[in-house]
Amino acid sequence: MKRTVLIPALLLAAFVLTRWPGVMPVNFSLGYGLVFCAGAFPNRLPWWAVFGTLIGTDIGLNVLYYDQPPLADYHLVNYLGFGALYFMGRLFARRASVLKHIGGSLLGAILFYLITNTGAWLENPTYAKSLAEWFRALTTGTIGWPETWTFFRNTLLSSGLFAGLISAALQASEVKEPELEEEPEPETAPEAAPEEAK
Repeated sequence: MKRTVLIPALLLAAFVLTRWPGVMPVNFSLGYGLVFCAGAFPNRLPWWAVFGTLIGTDIGLNVLYYDQPPLADYHLVNYLGFGALYFMGRLFARRASVLKHIGGSLLGAILFYLITNTGAWLENPTYAKSLAEWFRALTTGTIGWPETWTFFRNTLLSSGLFAGLISAALQASEVKEPELEEEPEPETAPEAAPEEAK
């Protein structure tokens, strides 16, 4: 299998494996960097493959592990956040430096966090719909759950880490296209000089 196909396939397989509960810390996910890089490397990581894997694993986990309906309202908010990450990646060329990809993914992770936590604030009846409660949703969250700033920390760290690793791997595996050399024009025999009239 060519490297151009093998590495994306391995990345998607790793994403599936790391989604199993307990394999990674909460909100420390390969998904953020993967979705960002799908935007930056659309020919290497097709959006439909990445989002198909994301939605497929959500459905599988809900049905097989959590014993819940396949998808819930909060999944739609999450997909909106992942969509923002993807379009942030589209702003960065695939040949941009790894550091630029890391920076872009961090901006995307901030957008993701703002979108998903604003969705939680709007949906969760324990939050009053006020600016102070929105700020609480972004920082401490509700009682009985880890403070939401720890989710934000893990989102940022994993987004930057995995976007950098994925970007470096995809750039290193790209096959350099050979430059076409201009073929020299075939030499033509010099035209014979016309014989002088006698």
